Amino acid sequence: MSSEFSIDDLKRILAEGAGGESELTGDIEDVAFEDLGYDSLALLETGSRIGREYGVEFEDTAFVDVDTPRDLVEVVNAHLPAHAARG
Repeated sequence: MSSEFSIDDLKRILAEGAGGESELTGDIEDVAFEDLGYDSLALLETGSRIGREYGVEFEDTAFVDVDTPRDLVEVVNAHLPAHAARG
């Protein structure tokens, strides 16, 4: 597993959360989650899935300002142990 969380990792986790039926293709980094069909509850579930898979614990407010996939990838990477150690 890479030490950095990528947009492809996020696409995979979102697809798994949607039962493998998510069709997120192309350049979605700066598209609002709302426009992609994901609400705040879906983001919380996604954060939970990421936390379990990557061994990361997020604060309750970690995703408050997350509007796009790029924002989410940045938040996750900031919490990964390899990045936190560089701090």
